[in-house]
Amino acid sequence: GRVVDLSRKRVLVEGERLFEAGDQATHFYLITTGHIKLTRLAPNGNEKVIELVGAGHTFAEALMFADAPTYPVSATAIERSDLLAFDNKAFIALLRESVDTCFRMMSDMSQRLRRMIKEIDDLTLQTAIGRVAGFLCAKHAMEKQGCIEFDLETPKGIIASRLSVKPETFSRILGNFTSQGLLSVKGSHVTILDPEGLRSLAQSSGICGHFPESRKA
Repeated sequence: GRVVDLSRKRVLVEGERLFEAGDQATHFYLITTGHIKLTRLAPNGNEKVIELVGAGHTFAEALMFADAPTYPVSATAIERSDLLAFDNKAFIALLRESVDTCFRMMSDMSQRLRRMIKEIDDLTLQTAIGRVAGFLCAKHAMEKQGCIEFDLETPKGIIASRLSVKPETFSRILGNFTSQGLLSVKGSHVTILDPEGLRSLAQSSGICGHFPESRKA
């Protein structure tokens, strides 16, 4: 349809940068395969992962409504990724012609904003242990038919940054969970041995289910 006609394909290799923070925001993107990390540099120079975006998800679309927008984050492929790039000006013209499309996009951005506000509250108020337990609960909940074995789809260091904990802290917490008999970890493969025990840690922090690895558009 017209939406597809407005797009052009982009292919990124692992580690390739799509755009830098501060670049002029002329396009938004839909990922068809792969994963993109959105990052900012902290004052100490460390990279902070703001969001992980996977296949079937969009990012940077809200910027099309700003005057002379620039990207507030950098976007980098963490594996080979295929994307569709949409020109902001052309898409705005389409939205002016289609009220239904406009309202669908506004509804999506509103829901995403509420999720991000909730996540900011969680990151600010809850413990690192609770955040990691909540992440694992959410990952477990996303598995089909309640499977308690799954592979972490992104490197542990990136997940740690996403949860605002240091990589060594993330590894130490996983080690503690293992010693407590809550789970076992072999490389990137996780087996949850005590779902209720893990869930109780997350629920005591009030954050079970708020840390999926990626988000729906």
